[in-house]
Amino acid sequence: MEKHHKFSIWYVLLGIWFVLILNNLISAQIGPKQIPYSEFLNQVRSDKVKEIAIGKERITGKMLDSSGKEISFNTVRVTPDLAKELQGHQIEFRGEVESTFLRSLFSWMVPVFLFLGIWYFMMKRMGPGQGVMSFAGNKAKVYAEEDIPTRFEDVAGVDEAKEELEEVVQFLRTPDKFTRLGGRMPKGVLLVGPPGTGKTLLSRAVAGEAGVPFFSISGSEFVELFVGMGAARVRDLFKQARDKAPCIVFIDELDALGKARGMGSMGGHDEREQTLQQLLVEMDGFDPRAGVIIMAATNRPEILDPALLRAGRFDRQVLVDKPDLNGRIAILEVHAKRISLGDDVDLKVLAQRTPGLSGADLENILNEGALLAARANRDEVTMADLEEAVDRIVGGLEKKNRVINSEEKKRVAYHETGHALVASFTPKADKVHKISIIPRGIAALGYTEQRPTEDRYLMAQSELQGKVDVMLGGRVAERIIFGEVSTGAANDLQRATDLVLAMLTQYGMGNTLGPVTYARRGQPVFIPQDSAFAPQPNEFSEATAAALDEELRRFMEDREQHVENLLSQHRDLLEKVAVKLLDVEVLDEPQFRELIGKVEGEEVEEQVARLDAEKPDRPGDDKSTLGSHPAGPDA
Repeated sequence: MEKHHKFSIWYVLLGIWFVLILNNLISAQIGPKQIPYSEFLNQVRSDKVKEIAIGKERITGKMLDSSGKEISFNTVRVTPDLAKELQGHQIEFRGEVESTFLRSLFSWMVPVFLFLGIWYFMMKRMGPGQGVMSFAGNKAKVYAEEDIPTRFEDVAGVDEAKEELEEVVQFLRTPDKFTRLGGRMPKGVLLVGPPGTGKTLLSRAVAGEAGVPFFSISGSEFVELFVGMGAARVRDLFKQARDKAPCIVFIDELDALGKARGMGSMGGHDEREQTLQQLLVEMDGFDPRAGVIIMAATNRPEILDPALLRAGRFDRQVLVDKPDLNGRIAILEVHAKRISLGDDVDLKVLAQRTPGLSGADLENILNEGALLAARANRDEVTMADLEEAVDRIVGGLEKKNRVINSEEKKRVAYHETGHALVASFTPKADKVHKISIIPRGIAALGYTEQRPTEDRYLMAQSELQGKVDVMLGGRVAERIIFGEVSTGAANDLQRATDLVLAMLTQYGMGNTLGPVTYARRGQPVFIPQDSAFAPQPNEFSEATAAALDEELRRFMEDREQHVENLLSQHRDLLEKVAVKLLDVEVLDEPQFRELIGKVEGEEVEEQVARLDAEKPDRPGDDKSTLGSHPAGPDA
């Protein structure tokens, strides 16, 4: 085996010192003869000096020795007056030049040491994989097995994903259990799911449970300005992983690196595609017995290159979805261990208030609640703190100092009351949890919060119609009380229109288009987009578009008429709740229930249906009047 010697700067210093000493020795042996100044004067008087060169401190030249041979000499120059005085007293004298060896040495050694020190300091600060000379080195953070404290017990709300990954842990611990029957572990495990659901945390828990080194790197860190650097980093990463096997290599945000080829504007030969191709080659060349598991996470699986997802590469895909009610309770219990909670805190109620939130959002709620309690100098976090934290995260910060004139405040109160009453009188609608007319966030002047009683994964057509009714409740309440609508209903109208479009074009719930779908293609699976239900332009004919517009308009007008009949029948409750809301600004669920009394949704629905039957079609004047009302900023 070849033996490698470690370079040391001390070797250079010893070499320099040796050269200086050798130079002095050689100079002393073969250099010019050093003579006293008095002897030099005697030689001058004896005409034995042939030539001299007078310097500032020394005199050099040639003279004849006792045998008549010409030799070189040098002497230190002495002041002429002093030399004359000394020579008059028969005194032998000579000049001395102070040694400048150390001064000369330091004059050029100090800059050398300074340069070497700066160079060493910069290399230490840059660390491995950085600097101008190390572009090709990978930037992965390497964690030793003892540096990963995360375990499966620290991950909650994703039990199915943990069960899938426990098999990876068992393979890393006891690979013979799987290989003895001829099986092999999947080379790659891809974690897919919405942001904040714990994909990175799961990968760290796998490494912690298995007790193996953990390489962590982002997909964007592979791509560099210089061509070929990304591919070189991939090679370097996989080489290090093989040297430290068994281990786990985790690539976060894989979509930054693994986007399908041909999707970019640079064609098929840009740096990103070369890096992706190198990743594909490295994953193909992996020996499954090496004990290296490649894990990756993404929330955009639909844009990944198909070659990454084929068998033999990322051939196991694990969904890490948003938690359900039981999952949210488990997540809150895990994060609540480090927080001092009061006796009135009910994590189940808090989980019921937060449907659709990820694990990161739930952790943030507990953290915000702790900060609010600390701000109020309390020793424990109360339920009120956590309720306020939910309102902060969902609705934004309270703006108590925003000045709103009384007319606008009154309109907001009736608007939010309209939402709440329609939700209470609509069968299977989510219960009203809170009504507020305190401004929050950027543009919300008030809000009505509904709390679902359970997680829902399917919704019937009648339930979707009920959601549209609730959205239109605020707009209709404004028109009943004030005779016109305001721009405050613009967002409600937009969301209601998007939902109805989804019913007609995506869910096949319309009468005109029939059982067909015109769903928008190429939308992210886990990242919501604005107007995601709107179909792409030119996906259907102009005749179909006209029929869709007509059915959309007719549907919205029918639901608006239904909501108007509903609120007109309970106008006394509308005014009663709005007046109370103007007084207290915030109504919680018990206060709201006390104001409206016992509500039987089915009986109310039957009465409203009877009113709808009496007016099947709205008069033409009403329709033209409705169209003249401002619907929002875009009207």
